[in-house]
Amino acid sequence: MRYNVTTTRKAERQLLKLPYQMQLRVTAGIRGLEDSETWGDVRRLVNHKYDYRLRIGNYRVLFNLTATGAVAIGEISVEEIKKRDEHTY
Repeated sequence: MRYNVTTTRKAERQLLKLPYQMQLRVTAGIRGLEDSETWGDVRRLVNHKYDYRLRIGNYRVLFNLTATGAVAIGEISVEEIKKRDEHTY
């Protein structure tokens, strides 16, 4: 399944604050979300305001997924990019 990936302004600002090499890794991970067969370490979140998280090193890309069964294209909205700590989840 293919997905259209969009990022919020908040996620874009958080991405720009990361070290350059990590920006490259996170950007590649987000691009990988376009095709469901190339997803890395993605987990569904329970009791959280976002649906899923993608793990990239010590960072987490938090996103929501909207998919319709009849259409082969879904929507992914990247909401936040955070460093993993006790406050991330």
